[in-house]
Amino acid sequence: MLGELSDYEENENFRIDSDFYKKQFILDEIMIKNLEWDCLGNLSKSIINFGAYSLCNFIEFVDNGVPYLNVVDIKDNIINWENAKRINAELSHRTLYKSLAIENQVLLTIAGTIGNASVAYKLPEGTNSNQAIANITTKEILNPFYLSTYLNSRFGRSQTQKLTISSVQPNLLLTQVKRIKVPIPSIPFQNHIEATIKKGHNKREQSQALYRQAEDLLLETIGLKGFKPSRENKSVKSFKESFLTTGRLDAEYYQPKYEEIENKIKNMSHACLSELTIFINHGKQPPYIENGTVRVFSQKWIGDKSIDYSFLEATDDPFTSAEFAAQNSKYVARKNDILYYSVGANIGYCHNYLLDEPIMPGSFITLIRANSKKIDPVYLGIVLNSLVGRLQAEKHKSATAQPYIYPKDISKFVIPLIAPKIQRRIAALITKSFTLRSESERLLDEAKETVEREIEKG
Repeated sequence: MLGELSDYEENENFRIDSDFYKKQFILDEIMIKNLEWDCLGNLSKSIINFGAYSLCNFIEFVDNGVPYLNVVDIKDNIINWENAKRINAELSHRTLYKSLAIENQVLLTIAGTIGNASVAYKLPEGTNSNQAIANITTKEILNPFYLSTYLNSRFGRSQTQKLTISSVQPNLLLTQVKRIKVPIPSIPFQNHIEATIKKGHNKREQSQALYRQAEDLLLETIGLKGFKPSRENKSVKSFKESFLTTGRLDAEYYQPKYEEIENKIKNMSHACLSELTIFINHGKQPPYIENGTVRVFSQKWIGDKSIDYSFLEATDDPFTSAEFAAQNSKYVARKNDILYYSVGANIGYCHNYLLDEPIMPGSFITLIRANSKKIDPVYLGIVLNSLVGRLQAEKHKSATAQPYIYPKDISKFVIPLIAPKIQRRIAALITKSFTLRSESERLLDEAKETVEREIEKG
């Protein structure tokens, strides 16, 4: 231990655990103290969050409303508000006004997953955040984009990890957030970081626009642009038409919307997924090896519109051995394979894996390998992730406390077959979208590395 207890006046909780006095934490703090710095509380106009837990009683989630951000929606300088739950706009503005996400605030996760920060930038009006997120409004001396980048850097995380109170659920108190030491570089440097982050966000927006363009082209080509599934929730079927044919007795399986979309696809050139693939099976859960070299891929990295490739930088995710991967090579994801979320809340989310680095998908993921002689693999990926695939996934999933879908049911999905030229055009849009997203992530990493280098240089 490099310091004495008396050296750390901010230890108001009288911590004596070794985590508080890790060598790296102390070395990082010494480096910061050699610079011009101040505590975040002094550099902020306000640091607040949701407020009283009793307010949770007023929250009711709706289909159409304003985003209500949770910890999982905030990554390093990214807010995935598109996937967030929704609440009523009036509730957000009136009852939960303290936790409104105001433009240019920094949102910092302070419970569960701690230390992720991003600026509230171009969020929909009325976006709100829950009690596990601190809303930080900075003073003019501190650029919010610089602050969020610093908090995500090694030096910021060193402090949020140090100050976290470990219990059943780790927490970072607002009083501790105010104690975070922040180096104060020149305004031009802070503005440079802001420009880099905004450039990264613009690349991300372009990426999302291209994905939507690809999806629109797909739906327009197969005649499903603007398709609204039936809201009718009952269908009359004989015993022969139902259980004797499908083996399913649950009423949800026979909702008219599923039959509608399948009939539309069957009225054009189509094939069952099993006819278009080489391999459809659950990933093989590998043993975790401390010094393994092949990353184990979790379903948590599969989002609504893309894979979150920041998993490559994650330090807490497991690895397995190259030997295990070699012995089970057919379960190793190859470039263009489709990673399909098959167990849990987001069944049906799926995307092509577009990197060369080998990964081992866990057992909650179904690995789908297209036969490229019969269908473009990237085209197939977007079909499965579109309305076409999502409704079929919804139909075939088992409705239990832990929803799941079997590979044998996924293999029955009906896939529209369109001209190869249009398949390639759609695939090219998706590939370009991926390239732009990668460029966005590179810029965000570049900004973080620039901050770290400046602190190390002193």
